[in-house]
Amino acid sequence: MEILKVMNLKKIYGEGEIKVEALKGINLSIERGQMVAIMGPSGCGKSTLLNLLSGVDAITSGEIKVDNTDISNLDENHLALYRRRQLGVIYQFFNLISNLSVENNIKLPVLMDDKNVDQEHFDDLIKNLGIESKLKVFPDKLSGGQQQRVAIAKSLIYKPSIILADEPTGNLDKQNARDIIEIFRLSNLKYNQTIIIVTHDEEVALSADRIVRMEDGLIISDEVIR
Repeated sequence: MEILKVMNLKKIYGEGEIKVEALKGINLSIERGQMVAIMGPSGCGKSTLLNLLSGVDAITSGEIKVDNTDISNLDENHLALYRRRQLGVIYQFFNLISNLSVENNIKLPVLMDDKNVDQEHFDDLIKNLGIESKLKVFPDKLSGGQQQRVAIAKSLIYKPSIILADEPTGNLDKQNARDIIEIFRLSNLKYNQTIIIVTHDEEVALSADRIVRMEDGLIISDEVIR
């Protein structure tokens, strides 16, 4: 079943002589539960596409439908709810809040909605991610691999239907990178989550179900590998 559909998506920055066409008419359909890697050289539009899918940047033209809702028509309040409840977004540089403990960073998306944290799910996450002993620690006392694990737990705490990950292993060594991808795969299988990973790493890409390659603002290939 289709969860995400992108139709003739364009993004233009600037105007006149400084106009840059970051996306030149992207068409993409992703099924619920698919794990998709997006690859391509720097500047090809990968991260721009993720920013549009997450609603943090406005489209120039086209449509993005998530569960048949056109998110490009949502106002800021509904976009914020969409990001908090339906998406888990993971960045290369973690985006943790420095003055909150690991535990409070992870629980923040749920607490912002004045909801109770599913403690069983929380305990399961921190165990699988190997961060049980770090709950009272602040982010600046963690290694890069540990910070990324916390960021992943934070993105998964709401059990989102879609995970967007922008170079999630870019600052990690090979072993930590493999561990992170294994966690994505387990989450994908357990919760039937759709996971979209932007990466330069062929090993990371080959762990996905499908590899989409971009160049110069366009999709140039789309291959199902499992």
